[in-house]
Amino acid sequence: MSDTARFLREFARDPLHTAAVAPSSPALAAAMIAPLSADDPVVVELGPGTGAFTGAIQERLGGRGRHLAVELHPGWADLLARRYPAVEVVRADARALPALLAERAIGGVDAVVSGLPWVAYSPGPDGRGLHALITDALLPHGVFTQFAYSWTRWAPPARRQLADLRRHFADVAISPTVWRNLPPAVVYRARRPVPRP
Repeated sequence: MSDTARFLREFARDPLHTAAVAPSSPALAAAMIAPLSADDPVVVELGPGTGAFTGAIQERLGGRGRHLAVELHPGWADLLARRYPAVEVVRADARALPALLAERAIGGVDAVVSGLPWVAYSPGPDGRGLHALITDALLPHGVFTQFAYSWTRWAPPARRQLADLRRHFADVAISPTVWRNLPPAVVYRARRPVPRP
């Protein structure tokens, strides 16, 4: 089965949590990983799906650094582990990020790359949203990237999520539209995580 067929099937089953009808394009993957350091970074990927960004991250790292991919969908997690043996693929909810890092003795992360839908960022049972967990995980120089489809950017949920992103990061930039993606998308690049009081 092709990755596009996998996405279509999952979108039909659960559009709220899949939120995409096709894998991201190489052009969007390039925009998502553009801020990554080529030195020896620790990169966490949230919601990698079938690996559209995973392959690009691996190519950028070139065998350096550490790459942890957190995927909740069991079939996609298994697929990623087979495709990318150098990646630490963990089948877990993104909200488990603090525990996952502690279990692996990872004290701080250089970059978080997210393919999660906006709904994943809503506050959890503890009242904290995912942006708070991400800022806690990132080192002071760390960067967080998240994409959004251009046609949804102006909807109230997307505007609320952008406002929340700006509460958690001192520097949030939005890329030009990536037209070579279905549908076209932009990338939010967030730096300088704001420490919790």
